[in-house]
Amino acid sequence: MSPCTPDWTAERDLPPLASRYVDDAALPWRATAFPGVHIKILLEDKASGLLTTLTRMEPGAVLPRHEHTAVEQSYVIEGRLVDDEGAVSAGQYVWRPAGSVHTAVAPEGALILGIFLSPNHFL
Repeated sequence: MSPCTPDWTAERDLPPLASRYVDDAALPWRATAFPGVHIKILLEDKASGLLTTLTRMEPGAVLPRHEHTAVEQSYVIEGRLVDDEGAVSAGQYVWRPAGSVHTAVAPEGALILGIFLSPNHFL
């Protein structure tokens, strides 16, 4: 399977090498296993593990303790994301090395662009 935007039906009509101009407003929010955390998948490559998402966390929502199996990148669009090492607010960026472990909380809620090279491992 090649990279795709799974919930974007217009993609199937594009030639293989065409640019993908994805209207994220047209994509549905998907519930996750974690209360108050929803995602929109912008890009997914199941073969490699590459995943780019918009993550919406309601105020007080928590991503439980997890390990990053490869580099993880987060750009906060709205709100704030906090862990035991610090906080990243709207307009700020953080990346975490492979092997790092943390729990993330959005005290006021947050909207985050996340880029993952492989899936997180929740502990």
